[in-house]
Amino acid sequence: MSSKEEQKASASGHTPLLVLGKITEILNAFTLKQPVLTLREIQQATGIPTSTVQRLVTNLVANGFLDRVEDRFRIGVRMAFWAAAAAKDFDELAVINPVLKDLRDLTGETACFFRAEGEVRVCIAVAETHHILRREVSVGRIAPLTVGASGRVLLAWQPKLAEQVLSHELPQLTESTVTDRDTMRTLIKQTHADGYAITVGERVDGASGIAAPVFDSAADLVGAVTVQGPTLRMPYDTCVEWVDLLVENAERITRALGGRLPD
Repeated sequence: MSSKEEQKASASGHTPLLVLGKITEILNAFTLKQPVLTLREIQQATGIPTSTVQRLVTNLVANGFLDRVEDRFRIGVRMAFWAAAAAKDFDELAVINPVLKDLRDLTGETACFFRAEGEVRVCIAVAETHHILRREVSVGRIAPLTVGASGRVLLAWQPKLAEQVLSHELPQLTESTVTDRDTMRTLIKQTHADGYAITVGERVDGASGIAAPVFDSAADLVGAVTVQGPTLRMPYDTCVEWVDLLVENAERITRALGGRLPD
């Protein structure tokens, strides 16, 4: 920003917001893949003028937002102190449930959230469709991890769990259930590459599902957000049309939980 622009922004009272935006850009430059950066690397990542980066980074170090080791910087340890206060008594379901209701209203179908527990998946939240014809789902219901879209997502971002599950014979629930372990490994890799999973008739005949991952602050998997319903209303093509909607809302939950997407 030029000096004239800064003076204009200052006169309108926008300078604090502009500075806060630059600070956010600097903090966002640090990732799990690049947790330590030099001033030059911060400048290159943000595009902020060098003099401004130097000034802001100096202030961030002074206030504990960043730590400095010689000529390199990383997110300050004190940030963990503040994060702990934010996480205390945090109710994940208070974040997840409104998104599920929005998904239910936008698609007309049941929206759920699943987590892996041992070698099964369990539903921890659900917003049921208003249609009379529906797939019965309830909080606490469990299912094998190797059937359905949510199970595939839960395995795609948890490779150790995937290998553990795939060391056993895979249960067959319908004629469309995948029971070949090599085929399942290929499908899990494809899910990871795509960022979502779609299945039709693998757990219940005549039922479809689409699922996407949700991550925590360490970019570790929290669970899978899923929309599911009768294939009569959710043919494969419709599931494909809903991919962007589902992924956007999965990322919405990730952000609300203070999470980040894997690099």
